[in-house]
Amino acid sequence: MKPSASRLSLLSLIGSMCIFGTIGVFRQFIPLPSGLLACARGGIGVLFLLLIQLIRRQKPSLEAIRRNLLPLLLSGAFIGINWILLFESYRFVSVSKATVCYYLAPVFVVLVAPFVLKERLTLRKSLCAACALCGMVLSSGLIGSKETDTNLIPGLLCGIGAAAFYATVILLNKTIKEISAYDKTTVQLGAAALVVLPYVLLAEDVSLAGTKPVAWLLLGVVGIIHTGLAYVLYFGSMGHLKAGTVAIFSYIDPVIALILSAVILKDNMGILGTVGAIMVILAAFLCEQGEPSKEKNNQT
Repeated sequence: MKPSASRLSLLSLIGSMCIFGTIGVFRQFIPLPSGLLACARGGIGVLFLLLIQLIRRQKPSLEAIRRNLLPLLLSGAFIGINWILLFESYRFVSVSKATVCYYLAPVFVVLVAPFVLKERLTLRKSLCAACALCGMVLSSGLIGSKETDTNLIPGLLCGIGAAAFYATVILLNKTIKEISAYDKTTVQLGAAALVVLPYVLLAEDVSLAGTKPVAWLLLGVVGIIHTGLAYVLYFGSMGHLKAGTVAIFSYIDPVIALILSAVILKDNMGILGTVGAIMVILAAFLCEQGEPSKEKNNQT
Protein backbone atom coordinates (compact mmCIF):
# COMPACT_ATOMS: atom_id res chain seq x y z
CA MET A 1 0.00 0.00 0.00
CA LYS A 2 1.46 3.37 -1.01
CA PRO A 3 1.81 5.92 1.80
CA SER A 4 0.19 8.58 -0.39
CA ALA A 5 -2.89 6.37 -0.97
CA SER A 6 -3.13 5.72 2.75
CA ARG A 7 -2.92 9.41 3.62
CA LEU A 8 -5.46 10.34 0.97
CA SER A 9 -7.87 7.67 2.22
CA LEU A 10 -7.47 8.84 5.80
CA LEU A 11 -8.14 12.43 4.77
CA SER A 12 -11.24 11.29 2.85
CA LEU A 13 -12.51 9.43 5.93
CA ILE A 14 -11.88 12.40 8.21
CA GLY A 15 -13.57 14.70 5.71
CA SER A 16 -16.68 12.51 5.54
CA MET A 17 -16.92 12.34 9.33
CA CYS A 18 -16.59 16.12 9.63
CA ILE A 19 -19.40 16.53 7.09
CA PHE A 20 -21.65 14.01 8.88
CA GLY A 21 -21.00 15.82 12.16
CA THR A 22 -22.43 19.11 10.86
CA ILE A 23 -25.83 17.86 9.68
CA GLY A 24 -27.53 18.54 13.02
CA VAL A 25 -26.57 22.21 12.89
CA PHE A 26 -27.81 22.51 9.29
CA ARG A 27 -31.13 20.97 10.34
CA GLN A 28 -31.69 23.80 12.78
CA PHE A 29 -31.70 26.32 9.90
CA ILE A 30 -33.95 24.40 7.48
CA PRO A 31 -37.61 25.21 8.29
CA LEU A 32 -39.00 22.22 6.41
CA PRO A 33 -40.84 19.12 7.70
CA SER A 34 -38.56 16.25 8.68
CA GLY A 35 -40.15 13.78 6.24
CA LEU A 36 -39.71 16.15 3.30
CA LEU A 37 -36.11 16.76 4.33
CA ALA A 38 -35.42 13.02 4.57
CA CYS A 39 -37.11 12.31 1.22
CA ALA A 40 -35.19 15.06 -0.54
CA ARG A 41 -31.93 13.92 1.05
CA GLY A 42 -32.40 10.40 -0.26
CA GLY A 43 -33.43 11.51 -3.74
CA ILE A 44 -30.62 14.03 -4.17
CA GLY A 45 -28.12 11.54 -2.76
CA VAL A 46 -29.16 8.88 -5.29
CA LEU A 47 -28.79 11.30 -8.21
CA PHE A 48 -25.37 12.36 -7.00
CA LEU A 49 -24.12 8.77 -6.60
CA LEU A 50 -25.46 7.81 -10.03
CA LEU A 51 -23.69 10.83 -11.52
CA ILE A 52 -20.41 9.81 -9.88
CA GLN A 53 -20.77 6.27 -11.21
CA LEU A 54 -21.52 7.66 -14.68
CA ILE A 55 -18.44 9.88 -14.58
CA ARG A 56 -16.32 6.91 -13.45
CA ARG A 57 -17.98 4.72 -16.06
CA GLN A 58 -19.09 2.19 -13.46
CA LYS A 59 -22.18 0.17 -14.24
CA PRO A 60 -24.43 -1.02 -11.39
CA SER A 61 -24.35 -4.79 -10.91
CA LEU A 62 -27.99 -5.73 -11.46
CA GLU A 63 -27.29 -9.34 -10.50
CA ALA A 64 -25.77 -8.36 -7.15
CA ILE A 65 -28.69 -6.01 -6.50
CA ARG A 66 -31.19 -8.75 -7.37
CA ARG A 67 -29.55 -11.25 -4.98
CA ASN A 68 -29.71 -8.77 -2.11
CA LEU A 69 -32.92 -7.00 -3.07
CA LEU A 70 -35.00 -7.78 0.05
CA PRO A 71 -32.44 -6.71 2.69
CA LEU A 72 -31.51 -3.71 0.54
CA LEU A 73 -35.11 -2.52 0.39
CA LEU A 74 -35.75 -3.23 4.07
CA SER A 75 -32.59 -1.46 5.21
CA GLY A 76 -33.38 1.45 2.88
CA ALA A 77 -36.86 1.75 4.37
CA PHE A 78 -35.39 1.77 7.88
CA ILE A 79 -32.84 4.41 6.85
CA GLY A 80 -35.73 6.64 5.75
CA ILE A 81 -37.55 6.17 9.06
CA ASN A 82 -34.26 6.68 10.90
CA TRP A 83 -33.73 10.02 9.16
CA ILE A 84 -37.24 11.26 9.97
CA LEU A 85 -36.82 10.41 13.65
CA LEU A 86 -33.33 11.93 13.79
CA PHE A 87 -34.45 15.17 12.14
CA GLU A 88 -37.46 15.31 14.47
CA SER A 89 -35.14 14.83 17.43
CA TYR A 90 -33.01 17.74 16.21
CA ARG A 91 -36.20 19.81 15.96
CA PHE A 92 -37.46 19.01 19.46
CA VAL A 93 -34.23 19.06 21.48
CA SER A 94 -30.69 20.34 21.15
CA VAL A 95 -28.25 18.80 18.69
CA SER A 96 -26.14 17.55 21.59
CA LYS A 97 -29.02 15.66 23.23
CA ALA A 98 -30.13 14.17 19.90
CA THR A 99 -26.55 13.13 19.09
CA VAL A 100 -26.07 11.40 22.43
CA CYS A 101 -29.32 9.46 21.99
CA TYR A 102 -28.40 8.54 18.41
CA TYR A 103 -25.06 7.07 19.45
CA LEU A 104 -26.82 4.44 21.51
CA ALA A 105 -27.10 2.52 18.22
CA PRO A 106 -23.87 0.49 18.65
CA VAL A 107 -25.03 -0.41 22.15
CA PHE A 108 -28.38 -1.63 20.80
CA VAL A 109 -26.51 -3.79 18.28
CA VAL A 110 -24.47 -5.35 21.08
CA LEU A 111 -27.59 -6.11 23.14
CA VAL A 112 -29.53 -7.63 20.22
CA ALA A 113 -26.65 -9.50 18.55
CA PRO A 114 -26.81 -12.52 20.91
CA PHE A 115 -30.41 -13.17 19.80
CA VAL A 116 -30.11 -12.26 16.11
CA LEU A 117 -26.51 -13.15 15.22
CA LYS A 118 -25.82 -15.65 18.03
CA GLU A 119 -22.88 -13.54 19.20
CA ARG A 120 -21.78 -13.84 22.81
CA LEU A 121 -22.61 -10.95 25.15
CA THR A 122 -19.41 -10.50 27.15
CA LEU A 123 -19.05 -8.83 30.53
CA ARG A 124 -17.19 -5.91 28.92
CA LYS A 125 -19.99 -5.30 26.43
CA SER A 126 -22.61 -5.53 29.18
CA LEU A 127 -20.74 -2.91 31.21
CA CYS A 128 -20.41 -0.69 28.15
CA ALA A 129 -24.16 -0.93 27.54
CA ALA A 130 -24.92 -0.01 31.14
CA CYS A 131 -22.43 2.88 30.95
CA ALA A 132 -24.03 4.21 27.76
CA LEU A 133 -27.54 4.06 29.20
CA CYS A 134 -26.43 5.89 32.35
CA GLY A 135 -24.65 8.48 30.22
CA MET A 136 -27.77 9.04 28.14
CA VAL A 137 -29.81 9.70 31.29
CA LEU A 138 -27.18 12.15 32.60
CA SER A 139 -27.03 14.09 29.33
CA SER A 140 -30.77 14.04 28.66
CA GLY A 141 -31.68 16.83 31.07
CA LEU A 142 -34.10 14.62 32.99
CA ILE A 143 -32.00 14.88 36.16
CA GLY A 144 -31.98 18.14 38.05
CA SER A 145 -34.33 19.97 35.67
CA LYS A 146 -36.70 22.30 37.52
CA GLU A 147 -38.64 23.32 34.44
CA THR A 148 -41.04 21.21 32.41
CA ASP A 149 -40.04 21.09 28.76
CA THR A 150 -42.84 19.58 26.69
CA ASN A 151 -40.41 18.91 23.83
CA LEU A 152 -37.87 17.01 25.93
CA ILE A 153 -39.52 13.58 26.09
CA PRO A 154 -40.63 13.52 22.41
CA GLY A 155 -37.16 14.67 21.37
CA LEU A 156 -35.40 12.00 23.41
CA LEU A 157 -37.77 9.29 22.20
CA CYS A 158 -37.20 10.32 18.57
CA GLY A 159 -33.43 10.19 19.11
CA ILE A 160 -33.60 6.76 20.73
CA GLY A 161 -35.97 5.56 17.99
CA ALA A 162 -33.52 6.78 15.34
CA ALA A 163 -30.76 4.85 17.09
CA ALA A 164 -32.90 1.70 17.15
CA PHE A 165 -33.60 1.90 13.40
CA TYR A 166 -29.94 2.62 12.67
CA ALA A 167 -29.00 -0.45 14.73
CA THR A 168 -31.45 -2.48 12.64
CA VAL A 169 -29.77 -1.19 9.46
CA ILE A 170 -26.38 -2.29 10.82
CA LEU A 171 -27.73 -5.79 11.47
CA LEU A 172 -29.40 -5.99 8.06
CA ASN A 173 -26.20 -4.87 6.36
CA LYS A 174 -24.52 -7.97 7.75
CA THR A 175 -26.79 -10.07 5.53
CA ILE A 176 -25.93 -8.13 2.34
CA LYS A 177 -23.13 -9.93 0.50
CA GLU A 178 -20.99 -9.46 -2.60
CA ILE A 179 -22.20 -6.05 -3.72
CA SER A 180 -20.26 -2.83 -4.15
CA ALA A 181 -20.69 -0.11 -1.56
CA TYR A 182 -21.90 2.32 -4.23
CA ASP A 183 -24.60 -0.05 -5.54
CA LYS A 184 -25.73 -0.87 -2.02
CA THR A 185 -25.99 2.74 -0.92
CA THR A 186 -27.68 3.88 -4.14
CA VAL A 187 -30.45 1.30 -3.73
CA GLN A 188 -30.79 2.01 -0.01
CA LEU A 189 -31.06 5.78 -0.48
CA GLY A 190 -33.58 5.28 -3.29
CA ALA A 191 -35.66 2.96 -1.12
CA ALA A 192 -35.47 5.46 1.75
CA ALA A 193 -36.80 8.25 -0.46
CA LEU A 194 -39.62 6.10 -1.85
CA VAL A 195 -40.72 4.87 1.59
CA VAL A 196 -40.73 8.36 3.06
CA LEU A 197 -42.61 9.92 0.12
CA PRO A 198 -46.12 8.58 1.07
CA TYR A 199 -45.58 9.82 4.64
CA VAL A 200 -44.69 13.27 3.30
CA LEU A 201 -47.77 13.42 1.07
CA LEU A 202 -50.22 12.06 3.65
CA ALA A 203 -48.96 13.32 7.00
CA GLU A 204 -47.04 16.51 6.39
CA ASP A 205 -47.96 19.99 5.25
CA VAL A 206 -46.25 20.24 1.88
CA SER A 207 -47.45 23.78 1.30
CA LEU A 208 -44.11 25.45 0.77
CA ALA A 209 -45.35 28.96 0.11
CA GLY A 210 -43.15 31.49 1.82
CA THR A 211 -40.16 29.16 2.14
CA LYS A 212 -37.08 31.33 1.75
CA PRO A 213 -34.47 30.55 -0.93
CA VAL A 214 -31.84 29.98 1.74
CA ALA A 215 -33.85 26.98 2.97
CA TRP A 216 -33.71 25.40 -0.48
CA LEU A 217 -30.00 26.15 -0.68
CA LEU A 218 -29.37 24.43 2.64
CA LEU A 219 -31.54 21.49 1.55
CA GLY A 220 -29.36 21.14 -1.54
CA VAL A 221 -26.27 21.18 0.68
CA VAL A 222 -27.69 18.40 2.85
CA GLY A 223 -28.52 16.28 -0.20
CA ILE A 224 -25.33 16.88 -2.20
CA ILE A 225 -22.69 17.45 0.49
CA HIS A 226 -24.00 15.57 3.55
CA THR A 227 -25.30 12.60 1.55
CA GLY A 228 -23.74 12.32 -1.91
CA LEU A 229 -20.26 13.75 -1.35
CA ALA A 230 -19.92 12.41 2.21
CA TYR A 231 -20.71 8.86 1.11
CA VAL A 232 -18.34 9.13 -1.87
CA LEU A 233 -15.52 10.20 0.47
CA TYR A 234 -16.48 7.56 3.03
CA PHE A 235 -16.65 4.64 0.60
CA GLY A 236 -13.61 5.89 -1.30
CA SER A 237 -11.52 5.53 1.86
CA MET A 238 -12.53 1.92 2.55
CA GLY A 239 -10.14 0.15 0.19
CA HIS A 240 -6.99 1.50 1.83
CA LEU A 241 -7.84 1.56 5.53
CA LYS A 242 -8.24 -1.14 8.16
CA ALA A 243 -11.64 -1.64 9.75
CA GLY A 244 -10.26 -0.65 13.15
CA THR A 245 -9.00 2.66 11.76
CA VAL A 246 -12.41 3.38 10.24
CA ALA A 247 -14.15 2.58 13.54
CA ILE A 248 -11.85 4.87 15.54
CA PHE A 249 -12.08 7.85 13.19
CA SER A 250 -15.87 7.44 12.85
CA TYR A 251 -16.18 8.98 16.30
CA ILE A 252 -15.09 12.31 14.86
CA ASP A 253 -18.76 12.59 13.81
CA PRO A 254 -20.37 12.91 17.28
CA VAL A 255 -17.47 14.97 18.65
CA ILE A 256 -17.86 17.52 15.84
CA ALA A 257 -21.63 17.56 16.38
CA LEU A 258 -21.25 18.26 20.11
CA ILE A 259 -18.62 20.96 19.58
CA LEU A 260 -20.65 22.77 16.92
CA SER A 261 -23.76 22.53 19.06
CA ALA A 262 -21.92 24.30 21.88
CA VAL A 263 -20.13 26.90 19.72
CA ILE A 264 -22.72 27.78 17.06
CA LEU A 265 -26.01 26.96 18.78
CA LYS A 266 -24.80 27.99 22.26
CA ASP A 267 -25.97 24.71 23.78
CA ASN A 268 -24.67 24.56 27.34
CA MET A 269 -24.74 20.89 28.33
CA GLY A 270 -23.48 21.51 31.85
CA ILE A 271 -21.22 19.21 33.83
CA LEU A 272 -23.68 16.32 34.02
CA GLY A 273 -24.50 16.55 30.32
CA THR A 274 -20.84 16.65 29.31
CA VAL A 275 -19.98 13.68 31.50
CA GLY A 276 -22.97 11.77 30.12
CA ALA A 277 -22.00 12.51 26.50
CA ILE A 278 -18.46 11.29 27.14
CA MET A 279 -19.83 8.12 28.74
CA VAL A 280 -22.07 7.33 25.76
CA ILE A 281 -19.43 7.97 23.08
CA LEU A 282 -16.73 6.09 25.00
CA ALA A 283 -19.04 3.15 25.68
CA ALA A 284 -20.12 2.98 22.02
CA PHE A 285 -16.47 3.08 20.95
CA LEU A 286 -15.45 0.32 23.36
CA CYS A 287 -18.41 -1.80 22.26
CA GLU A 288 -17.02 -1.88 18.76
CA GLN A 289 -13.47 -2.83 19.65
CA GLY A 290 -12.71 -6.38 18.62
CA GLU A 291 -15.53 -6.23 16.05
CA PRO A 292 -13.58 -5.59 12.80
CA SER A 293 -16.33 -6.96 10.59
CA LYS A 294 -18.99 -4.57 11.84
CA GLU A 295 -20.66 -2.56 9.13
CA LYS A 296 -20.38 1.17 9.55
CA ASN A 297 -22.26 2.20 6.43
CA ASN A 298 -25.03 4.79 6.41
CA GLN A 299 -23.57 6.96 9.12
CA THR A 300 -26.34 9.50 9.39
